[in-house]
Amino acid sequence: MPRPANASRQTHLLLAALLEQPRSWRHGYELAKETGLKSGTLYPLLMRLSDQGLLDARWQASDIPGKPPRHMYRPTAGGLALAREQRTNAGPDGLLTKRLKVAT
Repeated sequence: MPRPANASRQTHLLLAALLEQPRSWRHGYELAKETGLKSGTLYPLLMRLSDQGLLDARWQASDIPGKPPRHMYRPTAGGLALAREQRTNAGPDGLLTKRLKVAT
């Protein structure tokens, strides 16, 4: 039986981190430090969740001349609902124990 979409340990870690400050825009480097996810895992995950409508994404210009803009992320209402559902359905080890319904 295939696992439900968005049920990976990495997705769970990322959504849990975003749930800590649900209305704040966060950049990838900050999320990488908080979750311990490597960039090769984190950034594709951020793009996938954004494409699924679970994250809002925007560019933030730098206040420092010559410094490139940063991509910022925050959960949408659907992303918050999924993060809360994952937290509710997490077992003692923090991993999901029940199948989740994923909004499309």
